[in-house]
Amino acid sequence: MSAFDPERILRALARRRVRYVLIGATAARLQGFPRMTADADITPARDAGNLERLAAALRDLGARVYTESIPEGLPFGCDAASLARAEIWNLVTDAGRLDVIFEPSGTAGYDDLAASAVAYEAFGVEVRAASLEDILRSKRASDRPQDRQDVIVLREMLKRR
Repeated sequence: MSAFDPERILRALARRRVRYVLIGATAARLQGFPRMTADADITPARDAGNLERLAAALRDLGARVYTESIPEGLPFGCDAASLARAEIWNLVTDAGRLDVIFEPSGTAGYDDLAASAVAYEAFGVEVRAASLEDILRSKRASDRPQDRQDVIVLREMLKRR
């Protein structure tokens, strides 16, 4: 599996003009969150044109379906129709892990997150990241062990604002 290269992932999405919100720990890192992460999570807009652009960006990145038993990934029909068939795609790319999550826990998806997304410049491209409040809302709703830890840190970050 390739090393995580967020610059390459974000540049590929920008080059194809994909509309998405960066979510999870990578989005939180842009806002000062201390935990490192080894993947990127995005919530893309679901319209047909955007799914076509996302599929092209994923092909540019050599995306494959990630499974723990086959970490180098399994090939899949990387097209808009295939992407539209699932709510979550756990992928491995030539630039590391990338999860495509259409409706993160506790949210209504792209439009919901885009409404309060924060714009950043990273690696020379504009990135729209989910707000800390939205990341907190999603992590509370998913309630995985790592998320419970993150909730404590995110609450403290928001208190100190």
